[in-house]
Amino acid sequence: MGSVAAMKAVAVLFFLSLSGFVLAGKVKEVKELQIGVKYKPESCELQARKGDKVRVHYRGKLTDGTVFDSSFERGDPIFFELGTGQVIKGWDQGILGMCVGEKRKLKIPAKLGYGEQGSPPTIPGGATLIFDTELVEILGRGSKPNDDEL
Repeated sequence: MGSVAAMKAVAVLFFLSLSGFVLAGKVKEVKELQIGVKYKPESCELQARKGDKVRVHYRGKLTDGTVFDSSFERGDPIFFELGTGQVIKGWDQGILGMCVGEKRKLKIPAKLGYGEQGSPPTIPGGATLIFDTELVEILGRGSKPNDDEL
């Protein structure tokens, strides 16, 4: 009888160890924005800042590796004004300070992405998003009126 219990214990431990390997391959959900610089050009004369009009290539994935969108495959980077809410908050924060040609991996918690509602059907509610990004171009600074113009 003791050997049956021992075999069950070994089976449970074996299952748990296999589960650990499976879970180890999955990216954990994050609570705060994580920025990983994957490539930075040697020369960086201009860094992206709030109000800049920028063009960014990206590949968006869920934590299980499912790609939900990619400008790389389309050959058409996204164009937006940085820091003005035209994109998700994780992007407005994660693209700041990038140099043209720089590549970053952004791990964006749901609160800085699409929140608890998600963006059906491709992005479930509460999803952590992972973006491989490359700043392609800074097209110009946002226009702000001078005091003389007010």
